[in-house]
Amino acid sequence: MRGSIVATGLLSFCAAAMGQTRPVVVELFTSQGCSSCPPAEKYVSELAQRPEVLALTFHVDYWDELGWRDRYSSPEATRRQRDYAEFMGSRSVYTPQAIVDGNRDFVGSNRAAIDSALQEARTGVPVSISIHGANVVVDIGAQAHAAPSDVVLVAYLRAATTSIGRGENAGRTIQESNIVRSFRRIGRWQGSPQKWQARLDSIPRDATDVAILVQQLPQSSVIGAAHVAVR
Repeated sequence: MRGSIVATGLLSFCAAAMGQTRPVVVELFTSQGCSSCPPAEKYVSELAQRPEVLALTFHVDYWDELGWRDRYSSPEATRRQRDYAEFMGSRSVYTPQAIVDGNRDFVGSNRAAIDSALQEARTGVPVSISIHGANVVVDIGAQAHAAPSDVVLVAYLRAATTSIGRGENAGRTIQESNIVRSFRRIGRWQGSPQKWQARLDSIPRDATDVAILVQQLPQSSVIGAAHVAVR
């Protein structure tokens, strides 16, 4: 845990013990070098406009040796996808892959299946994220009998346009949305109200927004989420 993250204990407000509605989290694992990915990227760009959805794109790095290096790729994104595969009992990973709420797997361009999953009712723990001065402030309320959960801070770039010079998408210009630039666990939540802070200068300079994900352990189900613009 970086020194810029500070756990500060109980909040001053009284949080409801019952769950509250929350955004559904859609994580797309993608690559600029994958010819099947642009339709999924387009779909996620549409989802990103919906207030009830938190859509994030993770650019994996295993396509980078096949003709085009994705400028947003990272080994951390690949590791996150492989962690999901292990949890779901899969022996392999692929692109485009969409993970909904940390526990359901879809082909990223399968609009009908993902749209159906998005219609399901959801409740979650109370989560808020805000900017105060030089800090990102995260508040998580109470939930009785809650399983321990990781609190993950995600920084992302709202929109970008990339012209592809080589590889399977050579000659195409791709519109990309909510590109994850960094993510890290900032703490552990165990059901009691708690607060964390992260310095804004610890977030990549090209990130425009930050999100918080509360993911249950040992499973990876998302039970809380929120996001806010930082630039």
